[in-house]
Amino acid sequence: IPQKPWFYDLREVWKGYPIQSMLPSQYWYYMIELSFYWSLLFSIASDVKRKDFKEQIIHHVATIILISFSWFANYIRAGTLIMALHDSSDYLLESAKMFNYAGWRNTCNNIFIVFAAVFIVTRLVILPFWIMHCTVVYPLDLYPAFFGYYFFNFMMVVLQSLHIFWAYLIIRMAQKFITGKVVEDERSDREETDNSEEEEEAAAKNGPLSNGHPVLNNNHRKTD
Repeated sequence: IPQKPWFYDLREVWKGYPIQSMLPSQYWYYMIELSFYWSLLFSIASDVKRKDFKEQIIHHVATIILISFSWFANYIRAGTLIMALHDSSDYLLESAKMFNYAGWRNTCNNIFIVFAAVFIVTRLVILPFWIMHCTVVYPLDLYPAFFGYYFFNFMMVVLQSLHIFWAYLIIRMAQKFITGKVVEDERSDREETDNSEEEEEAAAKNGPLSNGHPVLNNNHRKTD
C-alpha cells in the first residue's frame, strides 16, 4: 500500500475511474480479506457470546458487503486503503490476546494501550476525516452521484458507528489500566463474571474444582 501513489494523494484514488487496472497484489489482498471475514462470520456462533455479539454480526456483514461491493464497483483503490487502515490496529489486538492467554499480563496491558491509541487515531480520525472525505467528496468532482455512491458511503457510516461504540469500550478499559484497577474485557456478560466469581468462592471453600466437582486432596487416599 505505501508504494501506491493514492496512499499519499487521495485524489489518485479516483484518477481514471471507472476504468482502472487491478494489480495481482490487490486481487490477493481482496481474496484473503474476504475469506477472513467470512470465516469470522461462520465461527462467531461457536465463540463466547459477549455483550457486543450483535454488533460483531453487523460489523462482519457490513465488512463483507463493503468488500464485495467495492470489488464489483471497481472501488479497488479505496477498498485497499480502508482494509489496510483496519488491519493496522487489528494485529496489535490479536497480539495482546495471545500474551493474555500466555499469562504475560504486563506485556498484554502495554500492547493493549498501544492498540487503543492506534485504534482511536486510525478509526476515529483518519477514517472519517481522510478516507470517508475521499469517498464522499472527491467522486462528485468526476461524475454525478449514483446508487452505488450512496450505498457505499451508507455502509461506511454503519462501520464508523460501530467504531465509535468499540472506542467507548476500549477507552473504559484503558482508564481502568491507567488507574491501576483490574483490567477485564468490557464486553464480558455479567452472567459470565458471576459464574467465575462463584467458582472462585467454591474453590476457596472446597479446594480446586474439576468439571464442577472438588478435586481430592493429594495428601489423602480416596475412600470407597
